[in-house]
Amino acid sequence: MKRTSTSIDKPRGGRSAVRRAFFASLTGTALEWYDFAIYSAAAALVFGDLFFPSGDATTGTLLAFSTYAVGYVSRPLGGFVFGRLGDVIGRKKVLIATLVLIGAATLLIGLLPTYATIGVTAPIVLVLLRFAQGVGVGGEWGGAVLLSSEFGDPRKRGFYASAAQIGPPAGNLLANGVLAALGVLLTEDQFLSWGWRVAFLLSGVLVGFGLWIRAKLEETPVFKAMEAEQTRPEAPIKEVFATHPRALAAAILSRVAPDVLYALFTVFVLTYATGELGMSRGSALAAVLIGSSLQVALIPLAGALSDRINRRLVYGVSAAAAGIWPFLFFPMIGGGSWPLLVVGVVVALALHSLMYGPQAAFIAEQFTPRLRYTGSSLAYTLAGVIGGAVAPLLFTALLDAYDSWIPLALYVAVTAAVTVTGLLLGRDGTDDEDTSVTTEHAEPAIGSRATTTAG
Repeated sequence: MKRTSTSIDKPRGGRSAVRRAFFASLTGTALEWYDFAIYSAAAALVFGDLFFPSGDATTGTLLAFSTYAVGYVSRPLGGFVFGRLGDVIGRKKVLIATLVLIGAATLLIGLLPTYATIGVTAPIVLVLLRFAQGVGVGGEWGGAVLLSSEFGDPRKRGFYASAAQIGPPAGNLLANGVLAALGVLLTEDQFLSWGWRVAFLLSGVLVGFGLWIRAKLEETPVFKAMEAEQTRPEAPIKEVFATHPRALAAAILSRVAPDVLYALFTVFVLTYATGELGMSRGSALAAVLIGSSLQVALIPLAGALSDRINRRLVYGVSAAAAGIWPFLFFPMIGGGSWPLLVVGVVVALALHSLMYGPQAAFIAEQFTPRLRYTGSSLAYTLAGVIGGAVAPLLFTALLDAYDSWIPLALYVAVTAAVTVTGLLLGRDGTDDEDTSVTTEHAEPAIGSRATTTAG
């Protein structure tokens, strides 16, 4: 069995290349999550009336959240298609394609006539466009993580991989900021008739900026080395399932609690605050806005912390705290106090940051470099189906059925236990997999190591 090795110089392409990759990962993911978050907020606030008219407000909200779920259910398709391509043709090309796809879908949602204009065609097309959004996001995350982490020092993978993790709260911050500004500038009737569309149409400008940044990047050094040595996988999806089963299970389970917690405190909290507590739309959005702004700083700090302290320990302690927090949050805001709502959301999103910051590095470390895009994308997207996709629907249904916050808190606690289980199944990462990309001219190649350490 012949074995050769190609070392990757540090810093990989120089400090400027590392900074460009970090910025491209952050901004591109933020723009895509702006598109995704603007839909999520609109589903909670206006889509029930505009696209799913019904005499019952709960039914309309459930239907609107069902299209929110479609964006998660379609993610595995993006993970399968784009994840495979990312390991075969490269990270950069795939990341440009995903950005175009989600941007076009969001722009078209902003132009879509409502139910009152074209009838049942409106919700059908809305669901299809939401599906396209999900496919794009499903292929985006794994590549964005690798874009920054494969340029950066593997000893600081937690920090560099967190660039992609900053994108969701940054995008959510931008989305809710736009909606809050529109809510202040427009009347209720103006916002419902045309104001919400402005937020979607802005996507065209933002996506153009993101494409300009990504087009100037080179391919990652890790992929270049694999390409030069011809170690790219021919059937990466099959290989991930065959050689990395435990790694895939660990990565999937680790994502469940962060997804559910994020859905509760950035999406469902808007419905709960306005419907159950009688707060205004602007007040609820402002609380999410404040929490998301703090996350932009906390996530990279959490990633860096996980480089100094065991990554799974940081993640696991935060997951346990997240499982407890809803039992304190709901009684705290029961009186309808806006300052307490802000405190509750900020604490929840801080706990989310402590999980989300190390998450990208933890998931990437479960897979060897040649299967990392596919494995990370599959884990990310499949976890979304059982986590974030159904969370707003379950929150709404549980509250309607029991008229109590306790089932909601219990649901979060169960997902926290699931995530801790995933972390126990996972492995701690090593630095040498990136600094030395190897070729073994015999099966099972690099996957054999993963079978014993990650699978």
